[in-house]
Amino acid sequence: MPQRTDTAHHDAPRGLILDFAGVLTGDPRPVHRAWCESEGLLVEAWRATLNDHPEGRRLYTALEIGQMSQAEWNEGTAALLGAHVPPENLMGRAWANVPPARRMAALACAAKDAGYRLALLSNSFGLEPFNPYAHAGIWDLFDVHVVSEVVGLAKPDPAIYQLTLDRLGLPGPACFFVDDHPVNLPPAEALGITTVLATTENETVDELERLLGVNAVLAV
Repeated sequence: MPQRTDTAHHDAPRGLILDFAGVLTGDPRPVHRAWCESEGLLVEAWRATLNDHPEGRRLYTALEIGQMSQAEWNEGTAALLGAHVPPENLMGRAWANVPPARRMAALACAAKDAGYRLALLSNSFGLEPFNPYAHAGIWDLFDVHVVSEVVGLAKPDPAIYQLTLDRLGLPGPACFFVDDHPVNLPPAEALGITTVLATTENETVDELERLLGVNAVLAV
């Protein structure tokens, strides 16, 4: 459930801060499982390598904050997945079939039309050769982009939330933040930001429509 704070008056500047993966995209987990099967891997190999394997975690952390290029990450992570997994565009291949969250994008457009300033706050998984934001077609929705690879900080570091507010030119209580990882919410709440834990796309959009006073309308 959203953590509510006193927000700015309706006619004052307001901000909407959105995470990327799992918020502006569909759930990537079933896509990654299907990709693993197509590559002849165990169904949980992607998750286990990135989250549970010590070297996999180290590589991904370095990628997030720009200490390693996506191409370098592709090489290192492919080796962990298995000798038969080619490193070429590994990230792009695994993410190619993750769908954009069209109703969430429509919600963002409606909020922008209603006067909200929009910020993308994303822990990056690289920009080249595969650009996930371009792939999803959402980059141009936003007034402000705070991508961990570019700024050298990653959620839940409190500094990245303050940087986002500074770039928006808004105080925390005037803003809403949506993320699908509970650990990323408390630092935002500490700055007075109203937080929403993303669940399913429809449930999250319905909650944001109530909070923001806008309606997400999909183009026909």
